[in-house]
Parts: sequence; structure tokens; C-alpha cells
Amino acid sequence: MKYFILLVVIASLGCIIYGFNLDESQEALSHKYIGSGTLGLFLIAMPLFLYKESKSRDFKDYMLTDENVRKMQGKEPRKPEDS
Repeated sequence: MKYFILLVVIASLGCIIYGFNLDESQEALSHKYIGSGTLGLFLIAMPLFLYKESKSRDFKDYMLTDENVRKMQGKEPRKPEDS
């Protein structure tokens, strides 16, 4: 998965660079290469990278609950009161 993402990133950057290096007479083709490279980066590589990196994470650790806010502030978590 890591190497596939790297391949997509390199191919997308290659398309963008190639699009910028085309002559002015091929302006429409240049825009197609630049656009497809940008789409490759943002619609293929970025979501795959985010999925790969967040697959083993627990999202409850990143949510702003009262308990997590108190941990960030260095305060003791509230203990439930017995009624």
C-alpha cells in the first residue's frame, strides 16, 4: 500500500511537471496533464494515505469530550457523584 501511494504521488507530480513544460502551442493538453496530476494527488493519493495512517488509531482519543479537555488542561477528571 505504501509503495502504491508513493507511485501515485510520483506519477501525479510527473504529470504536473510535464504539463508545465509543454509548449504554448499545446495549451489544452498542458491543462489536462496538470489537472489529472492534481486529481491524482487529491482524489487518490491523499485519501489512501489518510486511510492507511488512521487505520490503527482510536478516534475517541481525538474527540473533545469533557474528560479529554480536562486531561489537556492538567486537571483531574470529574468523578461521578453518588446520589
